Amino acid sequence: MTQPTGTFDSYDMEGIREDLSDIIYDVSPEDTPFYSKCKKTTAKNTLHEWQTDALRDSGDNAHVEGDDTVADTRTPTVRLGNYTQIFKNAVVIPDTDSGLDKAGRAREMGYQVLKTAKEQKLDIERALFLNNAKAVGSSTVARELAGVPTWVITNTDLSDGTLATGDGTDVFTAGVLPSPFDQPTFDNVMQQMWTTGGKPDTVYLTAPQMELALGFIGNNNQRSTIKAESEKVIKHMDIYVTPWGTVEFMPSREIAKAGIKYVFIAQDDMWKVAVLRATKNTPLAKTGDSTKRQVVTELTLQACNEAASGAVYDIT
Repeated sequence: MTQPTGTFDSYDMEGIREDLSDIIYDVSPEDTPFYSKCKKTTAKNTLHEWQTDALRDSGDNAHVEGDDTVADTRTPTVRLGNYTQIFKNAVVIPDTDSGLDKAGRAREMGYQVLKTAKEQKLDIERALFLNNAKAVGSSTVARELAGVPTWVITNTDLSDGTLATGDGTDVFTAGVLPSPFDQPTFDNVMQQMWTTGGKPDTVYLTAPQMELALGFIGNNNQRSTIKAESEKVIKHMDIYVTPWGTVEFMPSREIAKAGIKYVFIAQDDMWKVAVLRATKNTPLAKTGDSTKRQVVTELTLQACNEAASGAVYDIT
C-alpha cells in the first residue's frame, strides 16, 4: 500500500523529542571468584611476611628401657613474603556535567567511579592468577605481587615445563610439549595433595577446561540427564568426589589471562589477601574546570602453605 498524496509523516517532521531509555544495560562480567573467596587479612608493611612449617616423616620409634634420651634434629620454620601492589585508577569529569540532564544516571562522576571500582576488582583477580614474580619496586618502578603459579610447586602435574622456585621470586616456564587436561592427570594431583595433607576445596579453570571436566566419568561427579517433562538437557557438575577430597569446580575468566595455561586446585583457607589499603575513592586536587577522583587499593597475595594446594600446568 502507498500513502495518500500529501501525507505529512514522521519523516517530514522536525522537533520530535528523542526516546532514550533511562536505563544503562551492561552485561560485562564482573565476578571475581578467587579474590572473593580469599579471606582478607591486614598487611602492615609493603612486604607482607608469614611462616610455614612441616612435620617430619614417620619413622621407627623404639627405645631400650632406661636408655639416655637424645634430642631430635629440629628444622626451623620457613619465612616467606610478598610485596603489596598498588591498584589505582582515576576519573576526570568536566564540571559542565553538573548542568547536563543525562539518561541513566544523575551524576557522571558517581556512575564512572562505581564502574571503575568494578574494573579494578577484575584487575586484582587477574593479578592473583598471573604468572608474575614479586618485585620490590623503587621510586621509579612499581611494586608487584607474586601470583599463584609462582608459589604452587609441591603437588603438580606438567609436561616439559619448569616449575618456579616456590617463594614468589621467579615464574613457571612453559614447555614446548603441553599436554591435554584429563581426568587421570587431575586425579593424580588430587592424590598428591592428600599425601601432603592438603584438603582441596575449589578448582579454578577456564571455560574450555571446564568443558573437559564435564566429561570426567564416575557416578559422583557428572550430572547429565534429560528431564522428560520439560525436555531440558542438563549438563552440570556440582561436586567432584574422590577418595582424595571433594572439590567444587569454579570457571574463572581471569585465570585465562594468567600468561600460562593451568588448572589451580586450592585449599581455600590456605590463601589470603593481605590488605594494606582497602579500596577507597578519594577526591584529587582541583586544577581547573573539572572534578577528579581516584580509586586506590593496595594488597598482596598470601600463600599460607602452598603444599596444601595443587596445579595442573602446561596444558593445551
